Amino acid sequence: MCVDRSTTSNRPNTEQKALAINLDPRRYGSFAEIGAGQEVVRWFFRVGGAAGTIAKSMSAYDMTVSDAIYGQCERYVCRKRLEDMLDHEHSLNLARLKESRGDTTAFFSFADTVSARNFKGTNDCHGWMGVRFQAHPGDQDSQIIIHVRMLDTENAAQQEAIGIIGVNLLYGAFFLHHEPEMLVESLLDNLNTRRIEIDMIEFSGIAFRNVDNRVMSLRLVQLGLSNAAMFSAKGEVLQPSEVLYKRPILVERGSFRPVTNVNLDMLRSAYEKFCEEPDVEADQVVTLAEITMKNLKANGEIDLKDFLARVDLMAACGMTVLISDYFEYYRLAAYLARYTKKKIGITMGAGSVCELFDEKYYSQLDGGILESFGRLFKNDLKLYVYPLLNQATNELTLVDNLQVAPELRKLYEYLVDKHCIEQLDNFDPRHLNTFSREVLRQIQAGDFSWREHVPAEVAETIERRAFFGYRKTPVERQPAHSFVSSGIFNQPFSETQI
Repeated sequence: MCVDRSTTSNRPNTEQKALAINLDPRRYGSFAEIGAGQEVVRWFFRVGGAAGTIAKSMSAYDMTVSDAIYGQCERYVCRKRLEDMLDHEHSLNLARLKESRGDTTAFFSFADTVSARNFKGTNDCHGWMGVRFQAHPGDQDSQIIIHVRMLDTENAAQQEAIGIIGVNLLYGAFFLHHEPEMLVESLLDNLNTRRIEIDMIEFSGIAFRNVDNRVMSLRLVQLGLSNAAMFSAKGEVLQPSEVLYKRPILVERGSFRPVTNVNLDMLRSAYEKFCEEPDVEADQVVTLAEITMKNLKANGEIDLKDFLARVDLMAACGMTVLISDYFEYYRLAAYLARYTKKKIGITMGAGSVCELFDEKYYSQLDGGILESFGRLFKNDLKLYVYPLLNQATNELTLVDNLQVAPELRKLYEYLVDKHCIEQLDNFDPRHLNTFSREVLRQIQAGDFSWREHVPAEVAETIERRAFFGYRKTPVERQPAHSFVSSGIFNQPFSETQI
């Protein structure tokens, strides 16, 4: 679905935003832009009054010149280069101008480093953009950094879009910093999601001391500015391409409400199988815990308290979180394949595989379920299936006895024979009777047996933070088994790997 704010009548247009900044006597700073021309500062020169706003405008296109000014960097369109630009330019502004006008001026530095469409049209069109600023004269610094993907097919159109979003970012920083959610929404003013995608945003500094960047990441997806957002167990916002680029990826989708022993055992057992693949290096694997917007909206609207409870529990387990609007697995697969040609694995329970073969989910595709599976498995993707226990009969649903519609049986057998679907046989049978909905019911009912079904770290966090309606009682806590202290969660992975 395209979100279009190009004709929003109750918001100022790009020219009006640039002029409002130029006419604000407090704002004064510098612009440094690499790639796609000086498209942001151009707006401020065009509307008039720029002498009251612009201390300097520059563009260090030559790599040697750029290195001489900002220091050496392996890549020129990356977060580090952007931060080096902001550091350098903002410190120069303060050193040169603070003494003469610091009492009445709120200084800022804007920077972007962009790879717009090249002549052959073979490059990844994306860029980093940021502003470091004082909300008020003499204030401590605040900062906003975003990563954008440019979707226009013409270089000139991409340049135009970069100029507009840069003005939106500056206007938001100066006039909407006290309302960060409105600031995020305004970034797409006078644009639409067919032209620009914002897949990462990070707020920091004194003006945003109360901002939770995980919530802002969620808002990107909720508002349609991106289809996915990612953050680490430490709550740090991650840019997907920098985490996933050329890496094998293993994903577990779930509600994680709460994280249970089954969630961790499923990921552990799938990871062990995934690392046995001939082209997968264990120390390169990125594992992701994914929550879909459909799951978060299961009760209508997103409950931020519930959302933060889930991600705090995932953080306690060291998980990297992916929030996505990709309900269909083939769309998730296409998203991941955008960043890597390495192996992609998805682990799921046998019940989810049954749903995967339900044709009602593919009625919007011309090719129906065949088209969806063609998209899902075209990039050497593999499904790792965790068994489902029937509590009434004590029987396990496995790949070998999983029931699908008779007319789809041969398709299912073909995928199994091609090793696109693989049974996990290294699971821990102690946890087959754990079901997250039942665990949640037990927590809310004050039934302390829920502790048996979650890692110790999760139990401790639920009790300490009173998540999911937990109520403290005088009943002594029973020990809970921990998977976090063993298996893949105990390996020396970087924060972007697990």
